Parts: sequence; structure tokens; C-alpha cells
Amino acid sequence: MDFDNEPDRPLRDDIRLLGRLLGDTVRDQEGSPSFDVVERVRQSAIAFHRDENVEARRELERILDGLSREQTMIVARAFSYFSHLANLAEDLHNSRRKRQSDINGEPQADGSLVRALDRVEAAGVALESLSAFFRDGVVVPVLTAHPTEVQRKSVRDLEMQLEQLLQARERTRLTPQEQAANDESIRGAVLSLWQTRMLRLEKLEVLDEVANGLSFFEQTFLPEVPLLYGALEDELQRRYPGAAVSELPSFLRIGSWIGGDRDGNPFVTAGVLERTLRMQSSRVFEYYLEQLHTLGAELSMTTLVTTVSAELNALADRSPDKSPHRRDEPYRRAITGLYARVAATARDLDMHEPLRHAIGEAPPYTQVAEFAADLEIIRRSLEAHDSALLARGRLRRLRRAVDVFGFHLAAVDLRQNSDVHQRVVSELFGAARPDIDYSSLDEAGRVRVLADELATPRLLSSPYVEYCAETRSELAILQTTAQMHQRYGAACIPNYVISKCDGVSDVLEVVLLLREVGLYRATDAHLGCNVIPLFETIADLRHAAGAMDALLSIPVYSRMLASRGKAQEVMLGYSDSNKDGGYLTSRWELFKAQTALVATFRKHGIRMRLFHGRGGSVGRGGGPTYEAILAQPGGTVQGQIRVTEQGEVIGAKYSNAEVGRRNLEVLAAATLEATLLGGAGRAPQPRYLQALERLSGSAFEAYRNLVYETPGFEHFFWESTVISEIAELNIGSRPASRNQSRSIETLRAIPWVFSWAQCRLMLPGWYGFGSAVDAWLKEQGNDGLELLQEMHREWPFFASVLSNMEMVLSKADVAIASRYADLVTDPELRTRIFGRIRTELESTLSALLRILRAGELLAGNPQLARSIKYRFPYLDPLNHIQIELLRRYRAGDKDERSRRGIHLTINGIAAGLRNSG
Repeated sequence: MDFDNEPDRPLRDDIRLLGRLLGDTVRDQEGSPSFDVVERVRQSAIAFHRDENVEARRELERILDGLSREQTMIVARAFSYFSHLANLAEDLHNSRRKRQSDINGEPQADGSLVRALDRVEAAGVALESLSAFFRDGVVVPVLTAHPTEVQRKSVRDLEMQLEQLLQARERTRLTPQEQAANDESIRGAVLSLWQTRMLRLEKLEVLDEVANGLSFFEQTFLPEVPLLYGALEDELQRRYPGAAVSELPSFLRIGSWIGGDRDGNPFVTAGVLERTLRMQSSRVFEYYLEQLHTLGAELSMTTLVTTVSAELNALADRSPDKSPHRRDEPYRRAITGLYARVAATARDLDMHEPLRHAIGEAPPYTQVAEFAADLEIIRRSLEAHDSALLARGRLRRLRRAVDVFGFHLAAVDLRQNSDVHQRVVSELFGAARPDIDYSSLDEAGRVRVLADELATPRLLSSPYVEYCAETRSELAILQTTAQMHQRYGAACIPNYVISKCDGVSDVLEVVLLLREVGLYRATDAHLGCNVIPLFETIADLRHAAGAMDALLSIPVYSRMLASRGKAQEVMLGYSDSNKDGGYLTSRWELFKAQTALVATFRKHGIRMRLFHGRGGSVGRGGGPTYEAILAQPGGTVQGQIRVTEQGEVIGAKYSNAEVGRRNLEVLAAATLEATLLGGAGRAPQPRYLQALERLSGSAFEAYRNLVYETPGFEHFFWESTVISEIAELNIGSRPASRNQSRSIETLRAIPWVFSWAQCRLMLPGWYGFGSAVDAWLKEQGNDGLELLQEMHREWPFFASVLSNMEMVLSKADVAIASRYADLVTDPELRTRIFGRIRTELESTLSALLRILRAGELLAGNPQLARSIKYRFPYLDPLNHIQIELLRRYRAGDKDERSRRGIHLTINGIAAGLRNSG
């Protein structure tokens, strides 16, 4: 692979520039000896990576063992910051190449909406079908606050400043003075970065996570989503002149779990939920007011030159702006009136006072549709009086923003564990109907009791009963939800997700609780929220279709769905199913569950929408979005999809506006293609399904045997990874484990995967595959290998599975992992378990390369190979420093600097791997 070709030279130059500036900063701030230590560690890590011999290992250990605490901290900070700077350079380079491709008029790449529309047109898809996709479509990335996002906003802001300075160097021709000023600004930004604290001093609270999430709306979603719609509408208008495609419905929106996900997070309360909605609403009002202020300056037209519509004149006359200096400027006066009404609405809904006060008093809007209608008056007047061009700019973007974001900004999902619902419902029955011992009923008995109860409007809860704290908290959350619906509209909290859902009663319990606060009305079977079962474990996935068949067969529930457009959403959990059964089995059971659900929903005449709970890492369902959506089983997308965006992936995808818009476009384009072109195409051959069923069974057995059946594995995991230290890191409001136990079963999937990534084994993303293929080939011989190669070539789903596995294996490093294994205090346990893992890794690598017919990993993915080549020489030292710090810390060195150093390395490694959580 040629990494020094012309297109990649700017990336290499940027990395060298940033590395040199960081090195200069270290030398200037910490002294030449510290800089020399950093260089020695880097060179030794490269030698260890290249040779992996005893001499290289000893040299590296000797250098690290001789570092003082202060030197160790400097080295850790230097390599951590370089990981961040390498990310910055890579993102900038990807944007550069995309921009240059557009300038050159090159064909659009996969994942672009232009490319998707080309394929739709080439396939002869009728305009009616395309219009139906946009009319009925639902494409929603959902931000979640999971504890793998380790980057502080302050650091991210400085990196954005650096990126803008680097872009200015190449997008504009600078004078010598401007170049000198730019150079100085870049050096200053690197210096500020070095002097900025990388770690949080205190553990994040939920509202801190809300504030972090809102920064992505400010940077990316609010400005870029309207631009994306505008570009799509223009492209459709170009392709289908005269068709009604210039005003698309808002099929692409943004969702959030932050502030509403209380599964295992006791800090998400009714007060936090209300405050979350207020913060979101205040942010979107600030955006609207800023846009209106600027729009008023732009639409300065005078009636001395042009005319306006009667309704625009009436809108201007209702404005509190009575200045004689603007009596001939009706657009300005109208917009001043809109500004005053939006400001009044912000005060009324959120007690939010804008920084720029309105010119006078005006009544608040009672609903967002009124604001949209006023903007529409302005558009119609402009278009009717030879000013259509002016309606296409800021006004067009603002109108789209209002339609997408409303007065609530993002739809917040509620989520809670089914065990909590069962306890709350049991207490409600115990107080109101003591004849029913709900908790002792079997599933059939519970379903019968719940169905009967839901047929009546009578409430179970009473203000005169003293319930336990848990029940009070759950009822308070739902009461607040009902209040938020009244305040912001039902779109602000439209979904309720049920974790650990394994039966019909789990869904009906939530409907019963919604009834207690008026969000379900028995009189007309009106359901105020989508109730969404989440199937997470391997067992849950296997009976998901059966559970939904039983649920949709209940008459009272079937009637409820009429109020939800005869549609039902189902969420599938990638993380827990992977932790439960390993990577291959998880992906296979998810595939089978989706296929079975399609048949079940078709039988009942209900539209199915799938919500994919994917993480950033392959071990949690991560991987390229475009390929993942197109690899879904036929009939599962149907124009509607929701996907979680988790952990550090949120920052990687949406910190930069250009990159963020491109990722949103990829999600929309993939959904369009999967819906109208069939995605994965024809159904896979039966022999493909049979082969993967056999492989999955063997992989499941190998994975479960290691993780859940091997004596001492739990001890090995806790000593050979940073799981204990991750639990202490201030990177999320939610605990790492569901209780105080150290068992694998109770550990959350997120820190489980994150820990294996930190030690560079990436075990959840591949373990068991090598054993499965070995067993298959032992039985099937060369014919079996040829079949697997054919499956990779002809079946997009299997190709996607292997592609993601290849990506994760390319980031694994058994030599570094062996040094983590040395942290295990029991030599016999260390040798026995790490030996098994090493053997399985070698077997998996061999099997994968044989199926891919490749001599090395990433032979077909030069972009990722390039990324690893440039990134890992600076990432590997962080692992070695982390090992040394863990050794000291666990040996009794409890100095705060040692603990902080461990957390610094966690931060840097997560940044370098990019999709580790």
C-alpha cells in the first residue's frame, strides 16, 4: 500500500506539522529533558511493535520503570494530545478530499444522496415511490449519554479552533502577514491545548451530559440539517422539474436519550427530565432569535421599490415596531414582530430571557405551527413579488429548522428496566386491588389482568396512598412527561423504551402506567407515546417475533396502535447480545430476529420500525453505517429507522459541521437505498443460512466457554484490563455495573467492550470465530472454505460481518495485550487464559484472511490502513505507559498523579482507537 501518494501527502504534512508543534510546546513548557524522554518512549514502542522480542520488551520496561511521576504525566499527556491531534488531521483530510472531489466534479461516493438518487433513477423507481419514501420516512440518529465519551468540551473547542486555522491555510491565499498570523495562532492553540486540563475533576451529572449533547446541536445539527434538506430538494427539483419535490416533509430528525434514560441511572429524575426539556428548548429559541435578527437585517426591502402581499402587510402592522424610520420596510417590521413573539414564547415556556431584548411586547406563540405559519407568510410574499431568490436563503433554512426542531429541539426518549415496571405495577395493584397478587402471577395471568384493566378508564394510583420511593419516582417521571406534552407538544417525548423486555406483560405494564397520567385513554384507546420493547440478550432475540405476535394479537393493544398510525417500533440491542453470546452469534441472531419480525408484522398488517441500539465499537454493533443498513435483511428498513449514536462516536461524527452533515447524509442515503432498492437484495441461499447457523453455534460455544464457564476468567478480566479504573473515571453519570458485584453478568456491556479495547485485545469483536471456522473446515474441507468465500462475495450481510471483524482485528495488538496479561498476579491463571486467547486470535486471523483471500488485513481498505499507519506509533506508547501506571497503582502507589495518569491514558487510547466504546 502506498501511503505517500499525492492525495495523502497533505495528511502526512498536517500530522508532521501538528506533531512538531506539540513537540516544540513540550520542549518549551517542560524542558528539553522531558522532550527527550517522550522521544525515547516513542522510539522504543515502535521497536517493540516491530520486533516483539525479549530485548525490545526489556528496554521499554526499563525506560518506563525509570520515569518519575512527573515525567510519566508529561509523557502520558504528550501522547494523549497527539492522539487527539491525529484525529483532527484525519477529519480535516477526509473533508479536504470530499471537497476536492466535489470541485473536480467527480462521481459522488457511496453514501451520498446524489449517488443514492442515481441508483434509484437507474433502477426505474417511480417518482410516486420516491415521494412516498419522503412522505412516510423516519430517519433518526439518537444521541445517548453512555460512559465512553471521555473528551471534555473545552478540549474539543480548542481542536475545532485548530481545524479552522488549518483550513484557512489551504482554502484562502494568505498574504505573508496573514500567513505569519495564522502560524502564530496555530502555535497558540496548541499551547492552549497543552495547558488545558484534559480530564474532568468531578463526575459528570446528568445535566452536564445534556449540556454536552446540546453543543452538537449548536455546532452541527441546527445549521447543517436545513442545508442538507435544501441541497436534497434542489437535487430533486433538478431531476424532476415540475414535480412537487421542492418542499419535502421532514423525514430526518434528531433524537436523544440524554436526560430521559433512567435504566440503571438513579440520577435521572422528574426534575432532571423537566430541566432537560427546558435546556433544549432554550437552546433552540436562542437559535431562532439569532436567525430572525440576522434575517431582519437582510430583508431590508422598501415599498418604495417593491410591493408586498396583504397578509405580509397585516403581519407587519401587528408588530410592536412602530418606528417611523421603518414604516416603508414591512419585512423588517414583520420580522421584528416575530422576534418579539418568539422571545415572549421563550419566557413563557422556559423562563428564558434572550440576550437581545425585543423591541416591544407581543403575545407568545401557543404552538410552533403558528410560528411556522408566520414564516410562510413572508415566503409567499417574497415569491409573489419577484423576490423568490431571497426566500431561498436564510428564510428557507429557518423554516426547515422550525419544522424539524419545533420548540423542543430533539425528541427525548424515556427508558426504564422492565423489572422496575413490574415492581411499580405490583404495588399499585396491591394498594388499589388487594385481591390481585400481581407479582405471584405467571405471564399469562399478568397479561389477562393487564388487558382487563386497560379496558377501563379507572385509575389504580391515588394521591392518598403513600407509595415506596421507587414508585413515587416512576409516577413523577410520567406526570412530568404529561406536563411536557402540554407545554411543548407530544413530539418532545414521543417514545418509551423498555429494557430487558422479554414478554407481553412488560409492554402492557408501561401502557398501564401511561394511563395513570393521562397518556393512555381507555375511552378511545388513544396512546400518547410509542411503547417500544427492547430485546437485548440472545434468548430475547430468539423469541422476539413470538413475543410481538402475542402482543399484536391482543385486541386492546391492537386498537391502541390505530392512534400511532398502525405502526410499532421494536428496539434491538447489539451490546448485550454481544456480551451474552459473542460477536458472530449476536449478529446472526439479530439477523434472524429481524427476518422473523418482518413476517410477524406482515401477518398483523402493522408497520414495523426498527430501532438499532448500536455502539461505537464492533463489539457493540458499530461499524460503517452505510454498509450496516444495506446489509439488513430484506423488508426490515421500510423507509423508517432509528439508530443510537453512542460514546466517543458522537464527537467523531458530529463535532465538525462538514463531517456531521456527511454522516447524516450517509444515514439518509442508506435508508433510501435499502427501502427502494431492496438493500441486501435477494434472500440469501438456504445453504448460506445453514452454514452460518453452524458457525454461530460453534462460535457461541467457544465464547460462552471462555467468558462464563472458565474458572478464574472473571479474575483475569479484572486484573488484565482497566475495568476497575474505568469505573472511577469521571466520564458519565451512570454506574459501570448494575450492582456492586464483579460478575460479568452484572457488568454493563459498554465498560465490558471499552476495557477490552483499552488493552488492545478487542475480544468482544472476534472471539469464537476462529474456533467456528476451524470446526466447519474440519467437517466440510475445501468445499466448506469455498462456500464461505462465496458467502463473502455474494451475501452483503456476511461481507459486513467480516468487514467489521477485519477492522477490529486491525486495531488489536497481541504483543501489547501480553503486557496487560502480565498484570495478572496468578501465573498459572495468566498463562492458561491468555494462551487460549492468543491461540483463538491467531486462528481467527488465519480463518478471516483465508475467507477474504487476502495476504494481510485491510488490503481492501487503504483509508483505514493509512489511518493506522499514521496513528498507532503514537498510540502504542500510551498503552505501555498505562501498563506501568497500573502496575504502580495496584502495588500501592495511590498518589493522585498516578491515578490521573491512568485516566489520561484511557482518554488518549480511546481517542486514538476512535470507536472503542
